[in-house]
Amino acid sequence: MKLAIIPARGGSKRIPGKNIKLFSGKPLINYSIEAAMDSGLFDKVIVSTDSEEIKQLAISLGADVPFVRPESLSNDIVGTRPVTNHAIEFCQKHYFEPEYVCCIYATAPFLEQKYLEAGLRVLEQNNKFDFAFSVTSFPFPVQRALVKAESGLKPMMPEHINKRSQDLDEVYHDAGQFYWGKTAAWLSNKVVFSENSYPVVLPRHLVQDIDTQEDWIRAELMYRAYVHDR
Repeated sequence: MKLAIIPARGGSKRIPGKNIKLFSGKPLINYSIEAAMDSGLFDKVIVSTDSEEIKQLAISLGADVPFVRPESLSNDIVGTRPVTNHAIEFCQKHYFEPEYVCCIYATAPFLEQKYLEAGLRVLEQNNKFDFAFSVTSFPFPVQRALVKAESGLKPMMPEHINKRSQDLDEVYHDAGQFYWGKTAAWLSNKVVFSENSYPVVLPRHLVQDIDTQEDWIRAELMYRAYVHDR
């Protein structure tokens, strides 16, 4: 059986009310809930929140909100893993034993079903991997990055600064959309960002962090252009 968990804390310092702020006409969290529900991949979609407003919105969209997230898991320094594991253990106790669990961020308006399916398929077909999560490539070689120095800028990796882009390895970063994992792996000490994880590579035009107001504006512009062109 398969479980989706969408962490959605009520508080947000840089973008107040971020998870329910209108993004291209509807609350941001709607996109993640609808993608999970419409995919047909999950036996249950749980939203983990400490907010009554988010709870009611999630329920109206068909998600389950069977508990109020404990205060100890609701501050801005708690990571995703404890929140996810809390929801897994609740599901085990009250509903069913999930075989696969997918943590989906509430800030993923570009989330598409085919990439969710790809991550699940890898775990089902390959025992080598415990996790599968979304990544995308950097648009510029990070090996030629510059950092601030007292007198201006300096290369972060001087040994690579004069190399051609095609001579440098392509580098990826977490796309911040979804994280599939086997239940036993989630509840273990296994690390998600490691060789036991499979990277589901997304095109860069479907990836945008939404942590600042500048991020928000860029994401909306990208979303509107993408929807218009489809």
